[in-house]
Amino acid sequence: MTVHLHPSRHTTASVDRRTGSWSPTWVVLGSLVVGAVSALVLTLVAFPGATEAVVTGSMLFGFGVGWGALALISTRRTSRPQRWARVPAIAMAVTGAGLVTFSPGDRGLSLLTWVWPPMMVALVGWMFVQARRSLPARPRWLLMPVFVTLAAVAVGALVQHVASPQVLRDHPAPGRTFTVGDHRLHIDCRGTGGPTVVLFNGLGEFSASWARITDRVSDTARVCAYDRAGQGWSDDVAEPQDGLEAAADLHALLAAAGEHGPYVLVGHSIGGPYAMTYAARYPQDVAGMVLLDSSSPRQFDEMPAYPLQYALMKRGLSLLPTLARIGLGRVTTAVSHVPGPAGDQIDAIESTVRAKRNGRDELAAIPDVFEQAQALTTLAGRPLAVVTASENLSTQGWPAAQDRLAALSSDSVHSVARASHAGMLEDPVGAEASTTAITAVVHAVATGAPVATS
Repeated sequence: MTVHLHPSRHTTASVDRRTGSWSPTWVVLGSLVVGAVSALVLTLVAFPGATEAVVTGSMLFGFGVGWGALALISTRRTSRPQRWARVPAIAMAVTGAGLVTFSPGDRGLSLLTWVWPPMMVALVGWMFVQARRSLPARPRWLLMPVFVTLAAVAVGALVQHVASPQVLRDHPAPGRTFTVGDHRLHIDCRGTGGPTVVLFNGLGEFSASWARITDRVSDTARVCAYDRAGQGWSDDVAEPQDGLEAAADLHALLAAAGEHGPYVLVGHSIGGPYAMTYAARYPQDVAGMVLLDSSSPRQFDEMPAYPLQYALMKRGLSLLPTLARIGLGRVTTAVSHVPGPAGDQIDAIESTVRAKRNGRDELAAIPDVFEQAQALTTLAGRPLAVVTASENLSTQGWPAAQDRLAALSSDSVHSVARASHAGMLEDPVGAEASTTAITAVVHAVATGAPVATS
């Protein structure tokens, strides 16, 4: 009698019942999961909101753990040991640990970008050959997307690094720059008539973000959009600035530019607390104020959901410089709704590593900025206009916080614009509401009439 033995349909299970060894397919899949989870835990939990070098190093170390798991588990639990995986494990773990330990700045990371992409491409090619020799087809195909991704990351990083300096050359500053301390700041002033309006950028914004508004306000008044250190066309500084340092910078910049106060200060989003800090530090420079869907200096206490939202934003924004450095800046940047050349400037400049780093740095400084802005307890009778975006009316604590901002002055008006938070500057309806509020405060200052009736 002939007995026919058929392969078990369960031979691809996680454990081969005939030998007791683990399936290479499940070992590869499990190792990939270990690497991804390790990278996420290190970047989002162990080092939340860290600098670009630490975030990049944490991710590399986590991926190195995954390759190490593949080498270790396949050697101990399968009949197909993948000892070659020790090479990427050691390379990534050592490089990651070095980045976390020494935490180089942008210059150091830029220099390294000339080195690591070619090495990564060579390593991927070597890993592909080793996997093809030692792995069955099914688990080998699990690694193919990983190899392609690593190669694409290396090429993307090199292309981004070469193209990055061209961004500011292709989009020259529309205004002027002046030396303030040990760095230069950009300011763009247009129009005539007083009082002069000074615009304070929100998170992830710079002077070009105000294009819809400056075009309108400059028809009847002088208006100045400027970039804080690290934004737009202004120089970087060694350490992220707080609100007081930014206020001192602006005070010196306005003097260097020959602008004369007192000014109407206009702040959007976190630009509001920056404007409030300036008003508290230099009250003689303030003729009036406009707050466009402004953050509240007491936002951590006034909005129950904000502490968690801030923690999540801190983690998320810290990933963006790393993603931008490997060529994904455009992918992680929302397309601007500002038309014309200004929109092109915004799309190009905001997708750079530098812009993402500035956003991460400014977010990290928010607790200090908010605390410093609390020094402004009153504007007395100076005209104040508060405009709240309708998008945020359903956010618990936001409408009440906006009312408290309006209470800073005995001469104030509070209105609601049918717009999103970003749309206060970018969209036609929101920009129109913002322009109307600015014009009203300018008129009130110029004529001495109450802003509510101007």
